[in-house]
Amino acid sequence: MTRNTAIGLTRIAVIAGSIALVELLCQRKIISPLVMIPPSEMMTSLWHMFGSHKIWDDIAQTFSTVALSFVLSVAAGFGFGALIHALPRVRRALDPLLASYYSIPFFVFYPLLIALFGLNTIPLIVIGFVFATAAMVISTLNGLDRVPRVMTKTARILRLSPARAVWSVTLPAAAPYLFTGLKLALAYSFIGVIAGEFILSGGGLGFSIAYAYNDFDSQTMYALMMFVLLIAVVMNGALHVWEQHMLKKRARA
Repeated sequence: MTRNTAIGLTRIAVIAGSIALVELLCQRKIISPLVMIPPSEMMTSLWHMFGSHKIWDDIAQTFSTVALSFVLSVAAGFGFGALIHALPRVRRALDPLLASYYSIPFFVFYPLLIALFGLNTIPLIVIGFVFATAAMVISTLNGLDRVPRVMTKTARILRLSPARAVWSVTLPAAAPYLFTGLKLALAYSFIGVIAGEFILSGGGLGFSIAYAYNDFDSQTMYALMMFVLLIAVVMNGALHVWEQHMLKKRARA
């Protein structure tokens, strides 16, 4: 058994053990049914909900919004990070702002965004984008800082074009940090969009969870919460597997 396989099995065992523990505590009424329902009931309720057109509409709205904010934040974050890295004076001026970026309560601007763009998905995309971009910028800066100078000198000696040098030297060397940025950007996009749907929205998974909470519908609320958690874990897991594949490919090269 390889080290990565052992780590993966350990993660699965921890998750499965945690779910089994919560199931036992709920079934034994140690956790009150008014507080939480068993995970088995969450899955049963979620399975029944998949027969409803409403949940598919909510899934489509939330995931399309998350996908758009994620793509925009990754593209803008990488471009902005590369630009800041190339301008040391600008970086010294912006470093304190980036360090304190997540202390700003961006959700207070949500009513303003609604006034500017209307009650649609654009304010949600903006919130997700703003939330996720800084993580990609910081990861890009960390990655570019750790590209060995000998590799950039070698690229110049071999007379590689700027585009070829970026593709063959810079990106592979910065890949681990860029993948960290991708994973953080995905997480922050989810947080921004779903939290925005909680505050004020006419649809989406966040809206449905908030509506079920206000209606004391624990079955629907916990089922949707579990679905969001599962999707977030699966997507981050997929990025992790891709990252490990790229690292192995780089090591072989």
